[in-house]
Amino acid sequence: MADPGEGVAADGTIRTGAHRDQVPAAFEPVLADAVAFAGGSGASLYVYGSVANGTARRGSSDVDLLSIGLADPVVLGERLSARYADRCRGVEVAAAMASDLTGGTDAAYGFRVFLRHYCVHLTGPDPSAALPAFPADIRAARGFNGDLGQHLRRWRQQLESEMVAADLLGTRVARKTLVAVAGLVSVHDDTWTTDRSRAAQRWSEIEPGLAAALGRLNSWVTGERHPSREEAVRALAGDGIVAVIVERFSRLIGLWTGDVDGQ
Repeated sequence: MADPGEGVAADGTIRTGAHRDQVPAAFEPVLADAVAFAGGSGASLYVYGSVANGTARRGSSDVDLLSIGLADPVVLGERLSARYADRCRGVEVAAAMASDLTGGTDAAYGFRVFLRHYCVHLTGPDPSAALPAFPADIRAARGFNGDLGQHLRRWRQQLESEMVAADLLGTRVARKTLVAVAGLVSVHDDTWTTDRSRAAQRWSEIEPGLAAALGRLNSWVTGERHPSREEAVRALAGDGIVAVIVERFSRLIGLWTGDVDGQ
């Protein structure tokens, strides 16, 4: 669900609703078990997404965790998913290293923005505590989604090799692409959002010719429809909606260094 607290603060920095006090009580046992698993390892653990901003719904929401330096993030996700199957759709644990935060690359900058504004600290060292509030600007948008061209190449390879089922791949494609569209909306409208549905609707107003394709991606994200292989192929084609968004993103915001055209 959309974060009602997301937007631009009075000083021009990113504002979100992610806060420890916003975590719904129903999900506290999941987080407590995650902390117990990571305890003593020296790893850092965060929660983000709908649980962090208070919009999660028991039984239908995922619990999204971020680990920095955790040795067995996959094991943690599998254990918690099985244990709390009655409470959430699943527990996903993204893995990162402390080095991912350092340096002047777009990737490192985007990760710092994400950690500072979207993640709620649970246990371990907290590098986000030393980070400033980041401007809601083109650099943040590029840090979040300037790798869309890289993803497009990877998705095409996965589809061709049938490494991933078409419906699952289509959902991944839609989720990432529409967050990039949210970056376009943020820069175009001088605002800040990562809301996929809002982004699809607003960019459809800006470019009506893309409305049908963006609406289709949004239906894959919401689960209203499941993409067929033919639809996934069309979305990832040279003239498909993903390539179109890569071109718009490259022109308006810019792709990560070395990611020229998404081809």
